[in-house]
Amino acid sequence: RLRFIMRGRELGFAIDELKALLRLVDRDAVNCAQVEALAREHLQAVRRRIADLRRIEQVLGETLAACSGEDVPNCALIDSLYGDRDLLPAGKAPD
Repeated sequence: RLRFIMRGRELGFAIDELKALLRLVDRDAVNCAQVEALAREHLQAVRRRIADLRRIEQVLGETLAACSGEDVPNCALIDSLYGDRDLLPAGKAPD
């Protein structure tokens, strides 16, 4: 069970997701359709997180490119954090 949990965590499964998977395993007959459904939901969440990280990478890269590296009263990164516009194109903070 410990190996199952450790490997599940390596794949990014949350503890609650692993508990649900273990409940399925603990039944007399594992329902592969339920396991697949849980895994597909997790995969969709992983893909959303990757998309969020790509947006973060783009915005952070653009912000750093605007930095001159000199001693100036305004730093592009600090200004963007204090700014009133959304940093991410989708307008939502990632999970």
